[in-house]
Amino acid sequence: MSKLAPQDKFLDLSDYGRPIGNFIANQLKNTRFTAIHVTLVFGVCGLIAIYYILQNQYLLAGFFIILKSIIDAADGELARLKNTPSYTGRYLDSVFDIILNFMFLMTICYVSNASIWLTILAFICIQLQGTLYNYYYVILRNKSVGGDTTSKIFEYKSPRALPGENQKSVDILFLIYTIVYGAFDKIIHTLDSDAYKVKTFPNWFMTLVSLYGLGFQLLIIAIMLPLGLIEFIIPFFILYSVLIFVLIAIRKTTFKV
Repeated sequence: MSKLAPQDKFLDLSDYGRPIGNFIANQLKNTRFTAIHVTLVFGVCGLIAIYYILQNQYLLAGFFIILKSIIDAADGELARLKNTPSYTGRYLDSVFDIILNFMFLMTICYVSNASIWLTILAFICIQLQGTLYNYYYVILRNKSVGGDTTSKIFEYKSPRALPGENQKSVDILFLIYTIVYGAFDKIIHTLDSDAYKVKTFPNWFMTLVSLYGLGFQLLIIAIMLPLGLIEFIIPFFILYSVLIFVLIAIRKTTFKV
């Protein structure tokens, strides 16, 4: 099952790890490895990257940050290959992402001269950027014929567990998900509350929006670290948030409901 119908597929700048992720998933499709096992592996990669940041080994840190993004692409693909979509995996993946994002920035704050308050602001900015990308992407996926609808545009209550997963696990992870993402979702929905009424988004627009995808955000960090630009990472992501308002303005003026 593909996330999008062929006519809705776009150049996703944040999904550069997909080809290797697909290769990994294909190697695991006939094994006992599940998508959740792969999610746990990308979490470990993120922790290794943090360790190398603390050791000031930024090239290795960048490598494991990119590897984390590649493996992150493999878990969903493995679930599709095995035809085992799950809300457990969907929420666990998202919870791991936000925890690692926070830890990445706090680690960068620790080894640089960044202010803790600016770091927290940068974390909020990164999450709002990623939420805008996910908001538009999930809208497109739900409107795309035959697309993946595991993620919903508006998630107000815990979904019914899919075959093979436990309802209690889904309920617990949904609660955690809504706690850590709820405020960001509400802010973005408020800024562009009518976006879901649009019939579709053109490919060029989604490619532009993908500048805010988590994979592209992490790629920026992975490049800036070995270039000796660690002091600029926090202020960069704060200023990068200006694009939120540009993208929303394009959506509202170009793709009216």
